[in-house]
Amino acid sequence: MKKISITFLYLLLSALTLGQESKETKPDSIVRYFSEIKTATKIGYSLWNRDLYGDIILVNPETRQLFSNNFGADSSFVQYKNSYIGKLPDSVNIANTSLTWNGRTWAMIMLPLSKDYYARINLLAHELFHSAQSALGFVQNNSESTHLDQENGRIYLRLELEALKKAVCSDAQDEQRMHLKDALIFRKYRNSLFPGSAHIENQLELNEGIAEYIGLMISGRDKEKTKKHFIDVIDRFFKNPTYVRSFAYNTTPIYGYIMSLKDPLWNQMISVNTDLTVFFMRELNVELPKDLAATVKAITAEYNGKQIFTEEQLRAEKIKKQIALYRSLFVDQPHMTIKFEKMNVSFDPRNILPITDLGTVYPTIRITDNWGILDVKSGALMAPNWDKITVSRPTKIEGQRIEGEGWVMQLKDQYAIQKDESLNNYKLIKKQ
Repeated sequence: MKKISITFLYLLLSALTLGQESKETKPDSIVRYFSEIKTATKIGYSLWNRDLYGDIILVNPETRQLFSNNFGADSSFVQYKNSYIGKLPDSVNIANTSLTWNGRTWAMIMLPLSKDYYARINLLAHELFHSAQSALGFVQNNSESTHLDQENGRIYLRLELEALKKAVCSDAQDEQRMHLKDALIFRKYRNSLFPGSAHIENQLELNEGIAEYIGLMISGRDKEKTKKHFIDVIDRFFKNPTYVRSFAYNTTPIYGYIMSLKDPLWNQMISVNTDLTVFFMRELNVELPKDLAATVKAITAEYNGKQIFTEEQLRAEKIKKQIALYRSLFVDQPHMTIKFEKMNVSFDPRNILPITDLGTVYPTIRITDNWGILDVKSGALMAPNWDKITVSRPTKIEGQRIEGEGWVMQLKDQYAIQKDESLNNYKLIKKQ
């Protein structure tokens, strides 16, 4: 019996560590990653007077192979040095996120990790903060800032970020202060154009923005590396199809970094109820002009305004056509609506498309629920209140497996698809 167990463990380890994987996802590399982030979080202990190091899962999204720093009460895990190897069940969605699984809270991060030490630690620390943030009093809230997919929303966010780039790269205090003030002018003007937007933006900044700031600080980049990091990530961000759910990764960390030059522990002064814009303006002694519109007009050229306006006008025309296609696909043509019961979801926040009054189109999304698993590769419409999702009509039904154009659904036995003959649409039902 002992011999069989040893053979089994060897075969399992071989299957999980050999094959097509890169050098950076082999067990010895993973053990090193765990050691790196454990050391880094101890160095960053003073940020919250708490060690953020906790349970981590690193998972290969293609094979679902996972590496963990904790046994996690899962008898299928195999120990390898100071880590564990296993496989993530199909019922668990894969994403960079905080995950409750097997009675524990984990920071889940997708492999492969960056070969760059600072980027690697930044990401790991970001997700570890999410695992700890409830205990720190920060409730997770990811409201969609749909106004940031509209032309003016995007324009004045880009102008704010261009001003922030100049602020963070300025060594002269007066110059930095000027660019920082201009960034906040663009921000407040944008919010004036979209009533209620300041509160919605603030919710994501308190969640993803603070998490990314903590990741940045724990990464340990020096001053010059930090400048380069901000320039690189903002320039990449500008190329994202949408800014609705990803803007806070770029705004809060820069405001926070500039704040840290004044007070390294400023984050201990905020709570889930803090208005970060008001907080930064007060603590950095920034006073805005009374006539925002006139000031915006006067300073726009300083921040690549002409090019930004041109690019966003062209994008707006393209988006109108794309929205028309989605309206046709998910409203006018036959389609299927799936209501949620106990939904869990993973998606790419960089490419979603809000559609006024209908909800938001997610080009790629994976959903698990009581009824089974839905995997979408070419678009689905999420309802505004997240109680249901719409996909194109089914084209193939084989038992509990249903397929459509760019999506597949695996249903549990107690569920089925029903067609409404009068409307030619489909819906998910629970069998009697």
